Amino acid sequence: MISIYLDKESWLHRLPAGVKLLVVAVVSIVLFQLDSVWVFLGGLAGVFALYASLGKDGLARLSVIRGLLMFFGIVLVLHWLSGTFFEGIVVVMRLTILFLAANLISITTRMDDMMEALMPLFKPLQWFGVQPRRFALGVTLVLRFAPHLMQIFAILREAYQARTGSRNSWRLLAPFAIHALRMSDNVAEALKARGGSAGLSR
Repeated sequence: MISIYLDKESWLHRLPAGVKLLVVAVVSIVLFQLDSVWVFLGGLAGVFALYASLGKDGLARLSVIRGLLMFFGIVLVLHWLSGTFFEGIVVVMRLTILFLAANLISITTRMDDMMEALMPLFKPLQWFGVQPRRFALGVTLVLRFAPHLMQIFAILREAYQARTGSRNSWRLLAPFAIHALRMSDNVAEALKARGGSAGLSR
């Protein structure tokens, strides 16, 4: 369940999960208010520097972005056809920064730490008899496995290219869906074996 976690000591690992989540939330709000290519280039350089601070293992995790290349290509084509190619570049750069930032949290934060950081957001649900830990677990799983699914898609695409010479095809959707469903079953079984959300406490 924590296969994408980078198990090592670094300043990013020691940084509290709540601080990292808050920084990414603030950055995302700011980036959606801007459309300067220079700002986004600076943001990309900053994100790459953060990965580089983790060493070779951190830089290797940048490969996760390959899973989004087809999506980015579609975005650029749609903007090109609509005559707003520059806006498409801005959108792609913004999404790249946010995706890599979210992935950085996933590889430097343990699942239980992330859950504890998210718990206060769902505390009001206790007034309605709902366990906030379950919602915190759901959000944590999304943050944790979105980059992992992109890695799976990148691997499938590379295998398809090796067989056919073509990089992208709608035929990749079926095996990707199968892998995603298998992963969800494995995660569900692992959670059940650990007693659900309550069993993930340290």
